[in-house]
Amino acid sequence: MAFLAALFPATREVFLLSALLTGLVGGLVALAVSHRVTDFRGLHTFLLTGSIWITGATAGAVPLWLWQLSPTDAFFEAMSGITTTGSTVMSGLDTTAPGILLWRGILQWLGGIGFIVTGIAFLPILRVGGMQLFRTESSERGEKEMASAARFAGATVWIYMALTILCTAVYMAGGMTVFEAVAHALTTVSTGGYSTSDASFGHFDSAFLQWSGTLFMIAGALPFAWYIKGLNRRVFRSEQVQSIVVFFVVTITILTLWRGLTANTPLLETLRLVAFNVVSVVTTTGYATTDYTTWGPFAVAVFFVLTAVGGCTGSTSGGAKTMRWIILFRMIRIQLRMIHSPSGVFRARYEGRPVEPDVVSGVMTFFFFYVITVGFLAIALGLYGLDLETSISGALTAVANVGPGVGDTIGPAGNFASLPDGAKLLLCFGMYVGRLEMLTVYVLLTAAFWREVA
Repeated sequence: MAFLAALFPATREVFLLSALLTGLVGGLVALAVSHRVTDFRGLHTFLLTGSIWITGATAGAVPLWLWQLSPTDAFFEAMSGITTTGSTVMSGLDTTAPGILLWRGILQWLGGIGFIVTGIAFLPILRVGGMQLFRTESSERGEKEMASAARFAGATVWIYMALTILCTAVYMAGGMTVFEAVAHALTTVSTGGYSTSDASFGHFDSAFLQWSGTLFMIAGALPFAWYIKGLNRRVFRSEQVQSIVVFFVVTITILTLWRGLTANTPLLETLRLVAFNVVSVVTTTGYATTDYTTWGPFAVAVFFVLTAVGGCTGSTSGGAKTMRWIILFRMIRIQLRMIHSPSGVFRARYEGRPVEPDVVSGVMTFFFFYVITVGFLAIALGLYGLDLETSISGALTAVANVGPGVGDTIGPAGNFASLPDGAKLLLCFGMYVGRLEMLTVYVLLTAAFWREVA
């Protein structure tokens, strides 16, 4: 935070005091627990993974609170940032202090790289939501680039930084100022979606910039292990990548044709608007170039469904992830085949290999808790007087880490500022458990876990 104080004099006191407070508290906590940690076990990984995002959001909220937001709003904004959700309670962004805007971008950038490492280094070990599939692939194939979490993290950071620098350069070439390019590159590659303008990415009325943003959002939603494998082995085959590309092409084509028949706009402009907003929602970035909820009931229904899709496993994206959808649909197909061929033996395959029963169980358990969590949050939000559309879409967009919901209140043209504080805290919980894939958090709420840790 101190370097931001030097760059932006208008918010110097805010960042200096924030750095002092967080540094002091962090130092005291480190001193308090350093002599107590003598045996780090696998179960402690759950505590470590779960606590990082809470402490990160709390520390990230301090500058926002000292600036001018209420404690609840500051925590909401920081949690949305660190989980790369992109929901916001802030307005008047066009005149907001640049240091605050950049801090929001930094939170999302750090959250993006943090989740990639968490998703590949920790979640496979914890066997969360079928992620052990990637641990098995790495160990059995002996891939050197996956030999250790530290090596993978190092390679990921370099690729992540390279994509960010390249995105910044492209945005500057498209007409953004240096500040705008840096701020938006941080939130594009991280698929976070925070912008420097209330109009989001629509502030830049440039076909070049919008197509560039579309491509870099896709780049952030692809598996970083795929980049590493491609650079090391020149092997770019991936079922996830192939599936999400096909999904984009089909969805964008259908919506473009439908929009072209119902609106009097040029085809290329329609294609650009549809492509950008579809990619933004699917990759859980949350940028918007237009209020797509005004396109009619069909478009609203499509975008609502797209909220739950998500990018690839091992990327910065949230959502259910492409790998899980592939396995789910293959299991459904197998169940249908077993109905008319009960004596047959069928086995789901992924990347050409049989999917183990524990992976299938993990995926099914994930989807069960996904639905239960969204349902619980929607009901709880309804108790605060929110309408059905806002409650359901708010719950889904929080758990999927997308950002905007649907409707007049929290849709692409609105924000979350008008919601009650209790509703905002519920959405913070949804963002948190959604980012950590549900089970990583829920296991901490069981008595059996604490008995084993003790």
